[in-house]
Amino acid sequence: MAQQQSAGRPGGLRTTLAGARIARPSGVVDGGRITVEGDRIADVAGREGDPGTAGTVVDLTGHLIVPGFVDVHVHGGGGGSFSSADPEECLTVAATHRRHGTTSMVASTVTGDLDELGRQAAVLAELVQQGDLAGIHFEGPFISPHRCGAHQPELLRDPDPADVRKLVDAARGTARMMTIAPELPGGLESVRLLADAGVIAAVGHTDSTYDATRDAIDAGATVATHLFNAMPALGHRAPGPVLALLEDERVTVELINDGTHLHPAILEMAFRDAGAGRVAFITDAMGAAGMTDGMYPLGPMRVEVKDGVARISEGPTAGSIAGSTLTLDRAFRRAVTVDRLPVEHAVQALSANPARLLGIDDRTGSLEAGKDADLVVLDAAYEVVGVMRRGAWVVRPAGI
Repeated sequence: MAQQQSAGRPGGLRTTLAGARIARPSGVVDGGRITVEGDRIADVAGREGDPGTAGTVVDLTGHLIVPGFVDVHVHGGGGGSFSSADPEECLTVAATHRRHGTTSMVASTVTGDLDELGRQAAVLAELVQQGDLAGIHFEGPFISPHRCGAHQPELLRDPDPADVRKLVDAARGTARMMTIAPELPGGLESVRLLADAGVIAAVGHTDSTYDATRDAIDAGATVATHLFNAMPALGHRAPGPVLALLEDERVTVELINDGTHLHPAILEMAFRDAGAGRVAFITDAMGAAGMTDGMYPLGPMRVEVKDGVARISEGPTAGSIAGSTLTLDRAFRRAVTVDRLPVEHAVQALSANPARLLGIDDRTGSLEAGKDADLVVLDAAYEVVGVMRRGAWVVRPAGI
């Protein structure tokens, strides 16, 4: 089918995926059908829908079709890293996550020298312009040395607005997000600069207070970088950033749903307090995603992965959790089988909400006519058996 599609042009061969449960914005429909034409969805209908001129019909009875996943925070996978400044390695990362259902992703960098981050941004910007990535996320160096996690402390710096502007400019219009610790000198001014430039200001890797975090939100911050992780715990006298980020309707909260970063009760609390419309599941994945245990690079650091958990192997932050080895299909499967979230809420967190956050929800993030044909086919155990991106099969279901 992928070879037969007339990519980018409506009016090509029509292929209809029929018989599956379909996760639509209005809810899950049994026995529905999705018709793909070229790189777009031509029609989505329930069991009663008129198939019209169906072209090729693929029977997916017993399966679930969900929108392609959207990851706004991912560093690596498949043994590669977006911080490598190597285009082929970056494409390996993207291909790895696509095979696991992520059809749109933002490449996240790791704290480094500003000039080196600028070189990385130049490579990543080319891939964004080619359509391989949805943008760049700078995670560091403007973060707290007290909450640096897997970032090298000696490379951290205060968020001087001139330095922030330098990185934004280096991305040549492709910077989508930057994580800032707003309590640092220059923090609030930098948040305002980012908001004015159309770049998402995210609060994370921060030692901020509740009040300082509220000030950052008022200044334009709209994302919590992996909420709960790399920030003070919720306290009854000093609630810190967590409460401020959870309670404000302007903020989308990132959650790493891998069973390591968050206790299930904490995830449940985040959904209850923020609501399903403000949660975005992310991977925060490093190079070991989709790979086996072993030693991997993460920016300038070395990370050891054991039993699927990545930790810094040496230096002053040795032992710190270093991102994850998560892929978003696993996050979806855990959400519906372990966390017992409704499929509709999982789809919001993995597709609709991050697409809206990035401003690409007119093209992807839900299964609707006119949007890109980005979708994931899951079997009864919620395992990926098919991935389509812009009308072409990345993973082809058996028998097609």
